[in-house]
Amino acid sequence: MSKTNPGRFFEDYAVGQVIDHAVPRTVGQGERALYHALYPARHALYSSDAFAQSCGLPASPLDDLAAFHVVFGKTVPDVSLNAVANLGYAEGRWLKPVWPGDTLRSRSEVIGLKQNSNGKSGVVYVRTSGLNQHGETVMDYVRWVMVRKGDLDAPAPEAVLPELKPVLAAEDLVIPEGLDFTGYDFTLAGEPHRWGDYEVGEVIDHVDGVTIEEAEHMIATRLWQNTAKVHFDATFRPDGQRLIYGGHIISMARALSFNGLANAQMIVGLNGGAHANPCFSGLTVKAWSEVLDKAETPAPGVGALRLRLVATTGAPAGALKGADGKYLPEVLLDLDYWALIPL
Repeated sequence: MSKTNPGRFFEDYAVGQVIDHAVPRTVGQGERALYHALYPARHALYSSDAFAQSCGLPASPLDDLAAFHVVFGKTVPDVSLNAVANLGYAEGRWLKPVWPGDTLRSRSEVIGLKQNSNGKSGVVYVRTSGLNQHGETVMDYVRWVMVRKGDLDAPAPEAVLPELKPVLAAEDLVIPEGLDFTGYDFTLAGEPHRWGDYEVGEVIDHVDGVTIEEAEHMIATRLWQNTAKVHFDATFRPDGQRLIYGGHIISMARALSFNGLANAQMIVGLNGGAHANPCFSGLTVKAWSEVLDKAETPAPGVGALRLRLVATTGAPAGALKGADGKYLPEVLLDLDYWALIPL
């Protein structure tokens, strides 16, 4: 009997299956420093304990996307080790801040299955929860991934497609306890723009670009203990290229969005997302955002913006899909999320 883990294949999943993922991870200031080194991340609330304390929090939490990557990375050996592609996200919520010293682990439930018509792969839907050392859920989200079949003769399971919310309502968002933007320091945050300065339909070109480096993306992916073969093994794809982890592009685009959205401090909801086209090293990533909706929250001085964040290798701001309804080849990421911003 082999002692090594070949990963699950499509036929190994069943709706209702619950998977507790190895290996718990204690996060600290090192994760913050390396995250800020890998991306041009500089939102003030995640950079400064003093700034976070002026906003009613006890200290600066771990970056929201860093927490997401840790939780996501735990799931890879069980969910996407034999993946063809990570297809999308829905119903993502950040429920509690993650503090330096917290220990995170992940648990997933299979909520949907559908074999592809080619009989060689299928789509697996999972709802993943990230839990801290107290057993509290700090975040949860749904993702769906295309996974290879190991046995092409294995019968197709009954197709089950979960009903997912296309958009989280503002009342679905959880505001961190104590968050208060009434004394917000716009000078220290880097920009003067507040909730009322943004209009639904507004498109913001974030101007800056970053060229993706092979070594940096592999360091980032190892940081999250993401073991997917396509990110490391150049022999795993027929073209001999390492696929850039989609989360690397999410974090890069979010960091680039600082220029124009410096006060969109915290991500609290993930409505949906698509990795529209693969990314490889050497490509230069730029980003633009569209304001999709606005909402007030019960927290003092805190508003919410629903934003579309698009990462691109050259498409102009506002360009997303062609006349055929398909993503333009230059579009890498189309992400729909809620962020908290001072009123």
